[in-house]
Amino acid sequence: MGMSVGGGGRDEDPEELSEINVTPFIDVMLVLLIVFMVAAPLSTVDVPIDLPASQATPSDRPQDPLWLSVTADGAINLGAQLVEMAQLGPALDRVTAGKRDTVIYLRADQSYAYGGLMGVLDALRAAGYVKVALVGLDGAGAAP
Repeated sequence: MGMSVGGGGRDEDPEELSEINVTPFIDVMLVLLIVFMVAAPLSTVDVPIDLPASQATPSDRPQDPLWLSVTADGAINLGAQLVEMAQLGPALDRVTAGKRDTVIYLRADQSYAYGGLMGVLDALRAAGYVKVALVGLDGAGAAP
């Protein structure tokens, strides 16, 4: 409730409301929610990789996976950052803060040579990262 002080002229509002109107705040919050819901899938790291298909049952996607991607030409990407093979260990140490038990999700283009992939796995093992999960496509495109 408001209180009138002074002459009480005709241009003044005789009663002032002391309640807060939260409707504009709720509208802004709903708009922000929609913006973040649309923008969140776009912010994921996506290096274009032609993955081979697998018949295995897919496991649950982790909360915040650490992707190591190898393209068809042999370029290695840690997340979205291009990394040289010699710098793979120090780059992993920076990203994982030295936690060697972090699971590395390895995605490699299906046209990349098997020997090259073994070189990447050897570099991971030499750096102390032995928990490596190989990533493939769901069985929809796999040959029986």
